[in-house]
Amino acid sequence: MTQSFAGFSQQGLDFLQQVRIENDKAWFEAHRALYEQTLLTPFRRLVEQLAPAMLAIDPQFETRPAIGKTLSRIHRDTRFSHDKSRYRSRMWLTFKRPSKDWKDAPVYFFELGPDMLCYGLGYYSANKPTMDLFRHTLQRQPQQFLAAATCCRPPFELVGESYKRPLVKGQAAEIAHWYQRKSFAVMASDHQVEKLFSADLAPMLTQAFHQLEPLYHWLMKVEAMKQIDPADL
Repeated sequence: MTQSFAGFSQQGLDFLQQVRIENDKAWFEAHRALYEQTLLTPFRRLVEQLAPAMLAIDPQFETRPAIGKTLSRIHRDTRFSHDKSRYRSRMWLTFKRPSKDWKDAPVYFFELGPDMLCYGLGYYSANKPTMDLFRHTLQRQPQQFLAAATCCRPPFELVGESYKRPLVKGQAAEIAHWYQRKSFAVMASDHQVEKLFSADLAPMLTQAFHQLEPLYHWLMKVEAMKQIDPADL
């Protein structure tokens, strides 16, 4: 029988702090059991506990509590990076539809590090065609979007790099706040790591992810538009 999520531990956060310092294969292998016990196991239990609520938002979400499905790898791919650190000092989970282009599609996420946690919804790295479609929806239905975006109230804030020059002159500020983004996420960040140590983290995330559901469904309208001939838009 699957055990309920009971929270993470200071020992797990200490492991992430130490792996940032050591970043050595021999050290990691000597401490692999600690990694699996204090991080991987509670992450799997958290995914299992969140899964029913997430499937209520989107029945097509990937919810298997496995690395490469909903859970991040602690090993970094350094082939194309200037940073040759072997291991990450943060871990995260995601809920998204299975896709080869997942970086360009909406994703719910929760991430923790030695001294932080964050969670929210957005794009890992939306490309220009995706953002152009998103901007198209803002131009066509600005008031409907703003109504959906009311879900992005505190503790969430909009983050992501913006174009420096206005893309549309004289645009209303509340629309330009979104329209100018090159990519974006709506995210809550916290340094009160004590929140990680309680089973209450699961219902907190459930409530937070449910709060953002109107934005998620708006972004899925953008995904559906990718299947439409541009001439029909």
